Amino acid sequence: MLTSRSMNATGKNLLRATAAIAIAMSLAGCGTSKMTTGSISKSSGKAVEEMSAGELANASGSLGKAYAAKPTDKATALKYAQALQMNGSTDQALAVMRKLAIENPKDREVLAAYGKALASAGDLEPALDAVRRAQTPEYPDWKLFSAEGAILDQMGKSNEARATYRKALDIKPNDPTILSNLGMSYVLEGDLKTAETYMRSAAQQRSADSRVRQNLALVVGLQGRFEEAEQIASHELSPDQAKANVAYLRSMLAQQNAWSQLKDEDKKKKKATN
Repeated sequence: MLTSRSMNATGKNLLRATAAIAIAMSLAGCGTSKMTTGSISKSSGKAVEEMSAGELANASGSLGKAYAAKPTDKATALKYAQALQMNGSTDQALAVMRKLAIENPKDREVLAAYGKALASAGDLEPALDAVRRAQTPEYPDWKLFSAEGAILDQMGKSNEARATYRKALDIKPNDPTILSNLGMSYVLEGDLKTAETYMRSAAQQRSADSRVRQNLALVVGLQGRFEEAEQIASHELSPDQAKANVAYLRSMLAQQNAWSQLKDEDKKKKKATN
């Protein structure tokens, strides 16, 4: 759920760090211990969400060999780049996608994947351009709108991001991924109550995946309801993993009085609305 990138953040900076990580994960198409993008390795017959780190590494190795043998094969390149991203090899994944985009400059699927790879690598302006070029007004794609919104959120353009998420929801009402991203948009500005509303709505959808429910656990934990967060996380992770995630969240909030800062900010907001 969380990584060391947010270790020294406090107050709103903590919220921005954790939300940015979750948004970036949605762009990469993965959660934490489970991943939700279908099967990578036909030989294993195992879906990605069921793969251990070792199995995913093996799948990446097999795809790497297939890619080396035929680097112009679109399907292989897309799967290989995806596997590399999930393994944390962001720069290598971007290199694969950049080459594929050069060879397929008008392919919507390739441009969309290239945009997501750029965003995962932190190249936000080029990522936004790639995703927008992949979009077509006559046949708008909700997944591209959702990806565009996530990139805009990472750029600090929350109002524009939310308007884009709502375009996605007009096409795909109640989609859990879009609702989850919209919730994370509110986490970025410290509005945890609104964020939780969207997260709960996302988690209640039948097609909600592990990533969506773990994001709900994150938002609940950020409000100090650690036992509830652990209970939500335990449905997706092993009991030890759930406890470790919540313990890590506690330690982050404890640093430099971050939890007190969060509560102070919440009080200020309530006074401002009264």
